[in-house]
Amino acid sequence: QLLESGGGLVQPGGSLRLSCAASGSISSIFEMAWYRQSADKQRERVATLTNGPRTIYAHSVKDRFTISGDTDKGTIYLQMNTLIPEDTAVYFCYARTDYIPSEGYQEFWGQGTLVTVSF
Repeated sequence: QLLESGGGLVQPGGSLRLSCAASGSISSIFEMAWYRQSADKQRERVATLTNGPRTIYAHSVKDRFTISGDTDKGTIYLQMNTLIPEDTAVYFCYARTDYIPSEGYQEFWGQGTLVTVSF
């Protein structure tokens, strides 16, 4: 229900733009985010867009990555600049709905898109 695109191979110092679109069955989104996971690390949240809207970044990507989009439309993007080999990972799109006292909230994950930063 979340579909990512835009991954690939890029040289160090280069740029990539990831896209994520939520299916129409997901509504009342509170926040969307990008996570990443490499083979030797735990999954890390790198950037968040709330329905405020407000953006939040991990220290490791601040000033290099930019998240944008529209949670009402269920779409987010991640512009990644000045990429370094340590950015190599599978990047996952995430969405969380508003909390409803009688129901809680729902979480959704995309299947991931691989970003490889290498010569």
